Formats: sequence, C-alpha cells, structure tokens
Amino acid sequence: MAAEPAQNVSGGAKGVGSSSGSMVRRILLGSQLRRLREARGVTREAAGYSIRASESKISRMELGRVSFKARDVEDLLTLYGVTDDSEREPLLALARDSSIAGWWHNYSDVLPGWFQTYVGLEGAASHICTYEVQFVHGLLQTGDYAHAVVTAGMRAPIPDEEIERRVALRLERQKLLLGESAPQLLCILDEAALRRPFGSAEVMAGQLAHLVELSERPNVTLQVVPFESGGHAAESGAFTLLRFPESDLSDIVYLEQLTSALYLDKRDDVGQYDKVLERLEAIALTPEQTRDHLRKIGQLR
Repeated sequence: MAAEPAQNVSGGAKGVGSSSGSMVRRILLGSQLRRLREARGVTREAAGYSIRASESKISRMELGRVSFKARDVEDLLTLYGVTDDSEREPLLALARDSSIAGWWHNYSDVLPGWFQTYVGLEGAASHICTYEVQFVHGLLQTGDYAHAVVTAGMRAPIPDEEIERRVALRLERQKLLLGESAPQLLCILDEAALRRPFGSAEVMAGQLAHLVELSERPNVTLQVVPFESGGHAAESGAFTLLRFPESDLSDIVYLEQLTSALYLDKRDDVGQYDKVLERLEAIALTPEQTRDHLRKIGQLR
C-alpha cells in the first residue's frame, strides 16, 4: 500500500508542497468545470468539440488526470457562459498553477503513472490516515527495509540502479513528514507487518527502532493491532484516507491494486472507511503501548 508499486475522484516540506499542490489544483479546477458544464446542460462530447478534443479528454480533465491549457479553459468557460472576468480569472489562475511539474516527475522512469496521482495527493494532504497489513507504510520505512521490500516485490530481476532509484523515491517522499507544514499521520499497523521479515534480522531491528523514533514525532501517531485482537473491521485489507485543507476538496480513500489503484471520494464510501479507522483505533494498542510492543518485538532497550 502506497509503496510505489482508475480513479473516480470528482502542505509538506520545502520542495514538496508546491508541486504536490498542483495535483490538488487540477482536481479542484476539473470538478468546477464539471459543475459548470452540467449546470449549463452541455454534454462532454459537445465540450470536447469546442476545444478540438475528444469526450474522453474532457472526462480526464474533469477528474484532474491531465494538465490544463489556458486556451482550453478559456474556451470552455465561454461555452459554459462564464464571461465575467472576476469569475474567469480565479479558474484561469488555477489552470496556470496546475501546470507546475511535481518533484516526482524526476522519477517517472520507475514510478507507475497511476501512482503519480497518489504521490501528488499525499503531498497535498493535511491528514494521512492509513492501515497496513503487508509491510510498514512507505513513509515510515528505513532505506534498508525499503530496499528489501522493493526487491521482494519484483516479478523479474531488475538492474541495481533501478532498485536504488525506487528506494530513493520512497525516501524522497518521506521528507513530507518534516518541516513546519507537515501533515498529521495516523498509521495503524497490523502486527503481521511487524512480524513478516524483509531483509536480515538487522534490517528488521533497524526498522522497528526507526518506528519507535518516528512515533515520538508530534505529527505522527502510530498504533499496532496485535494478533490477540483477533478479527477486526478492516476485512478488506490495507487502505489510506486523505484529508485536505481545501474545503472544496473531498476526503479521498486510496485503494492500491497490483497494476492500478482506486480513488473513492463519495461521502458514503469515505464514511465507511472512516468508521473502520475508528474501530481499528479502538482495538489497537495505544501509542505508548505500541512503542513498548515494538521494543519487545525488536528486542530493543
């Protein structure tokens, strides 16, 4: 989950927040263009024709999956009857700002296109709430543990250079948790993620010690669901819920698959996952108990 491995969606450390914000701006602009089009009764086909594009291009624009050309936005606003400069300019500004390339584009050679959306949203979120069962979340991994996870997940041998690039990408993402505008991270780990070895015993001990250290940070809440808790509400597996400071942007649930991902933003869907998080928090060890549990597993002092 969220480890660099379809979307239906309608501030971090320096060098991360600004480029991540461009993803949010695209989604905000796309959703506003969709509302304007629907209010005007214009079909996607007609909207595409007006900017010399296909219906699928309009769909991708409204979902925030592609960048926006100022000329296209201008033409669409005119088609939707938005002619007042005071109404047009904020939307055109969003279009200009959304074209900023994210830092992760430097890793496009090892980053699947479908995961770029998540990295952008993760960097723009004010709260990241996640449940993991397979391994430690990517934002909390050490370099050695990340290396072991990356190599274990490869379905075919890859060059060492590519492995190091994937690990470097993961470590770059972790800068998000640093700085004055770092998001609040709630990470709930199933005990299986701590017991399943990746790498040597030394690698695992280092990872557990790293978790203890990170759990002391004011913006990180780490809890473990121990085996003795038995079955629980997260029967569907790992997931991440993202919340954003922008009031116009809905909470989003991210579900990672083998070759793609789903982004859920319908209120009822998100609400179900929110309830699962609450139930997991209730049965999980407290942050203090979690630190003791980590030290016990890792035989740490």
